[in-house]
Amino acid sequence: MKIYKISILLLLILGLTGCKSPAATDSSKSTSAKTETNQVCPDEYTVKLKTTQGDILIDVKKEWAPLGAQRFYTLVKENYYTDVAFFRVIDGFIAQFGISGDPELNTKWRNNKIDDDPVKHDNTTGTVTFAMGGPGTRTTQIFINFKDNKPLDKMGFAPFGIIKDMTNVNKLYSGYGEGAPRGQGPSQMLLQTKGSEYLKPAFPKMDYILNASIL
Repeated sequence: MKIYKISILLLLILGLTGCKSPAATDSSKSTSAKTETNQVCPDEYTVKLKTTQGDILIDVKKEWAPLGAQRFYTLVKENYYTDVAFFRVIDGFIAQFGISGDPELNTKWRNNKIDDDPVKHDNTTGTVTFAMGGPGTRTTQIFINFKDNKPLDKMGFAPFGIIKDMTNVNKLYSGYGEGAPRGQGPSQMLLQTKGSEYLKPAFPKMDYILNASIL
């Protein structure tokens, strides 16, 4: 039974990254977050995600993960998280977002990776963390922990912020479950390449980030 539980956890963690093409896992192409924008993020800032289930506020702590905090700041400033789906919501584990409905934006960011941050804070309930497919592969995908997922700490997943109030996160539609091909949820490959044209007709109950802003 213990081996079975570990195997399931590993499958779930591997699902954080979706499709792993050679380009998507080539860490030699990673870029420093310091070069992304002339605006250096504050030590602490709050982001409001306006979603189909109401506002979700994220308190970002640069001290926890400086490169992750800077990347998130840049993405919000560039309005990346506009009409972006919570495409992978698994009860008791995570809610994941960060693939644009615009395939051109996905192409722009897919290989714009940032280096790793050391894990300074546990993946506890409500923490917000970049998904990755191995060292040096963080780009735009982020997940929110529904519970304490401390095994992720040892795998290098570094939280950079925390949700102020989980009420609206807990309302996110989870009926589609795990993504294809392991579950009935969307294919990350098709979402990357076809965007909203693929996602919205096939998964009409999915919740979305309407826009994101820094308070």
